[in-house]
Amino acid sequence: MSKYDFNIRVTGILIENNKILLVKQRVSEKRNWSLPGGKLEQGETLEQGIIREMKEETGLNVEIVRLLYLCDVSASDNTLLHITFLLKRVAGNIALPTNEFESNPIYDVEFVPISDLSEYGFNEKFLKLAENGFADSGIYAGDKSNIGLG
Repeated sequence: MSKYDFNIRVTGILIENNKILLVKQRVSEKRNWSLPGGKLEQGETLEQGIIREMKEETGLNVEIVRLLYLCDVSASDNTLLHITFLLKRVAGNIALPTNEFESNPIYDVEFVPISDLSEYGFNEKFLKLAENGFADSGIYAGDKSNIGLG
């Protein structure tokens, strides 16, 4: 990779019955659960990317409800843009991915009560945003740590 590489990562927040959909995979030393999502592929729109990632990682067909956050990832070795969408399920049932092409496999997919997010390694800032329905959404939030995902 050259120092001019630029990547876009899309993540989705899907909430049903006060529970948020998470995938279990190694995120960091402190966290093994994350929001579903991944890098945009060449030629893909943001919408196509998040719909593909959700289908691949969770088995669900979704559509975008609204943009939540546009963030930078300062901890990255290259320019990385992190875009989070609020989603809704349109079809499908939860299914584990095959992981056949994954360097960081997913071991579980689960709806977790929003109130339990800290038990899954999410910080207080993200928990408060989720509890408040992402009231300040649709913004450029600077570094993704500003929304509790750093």
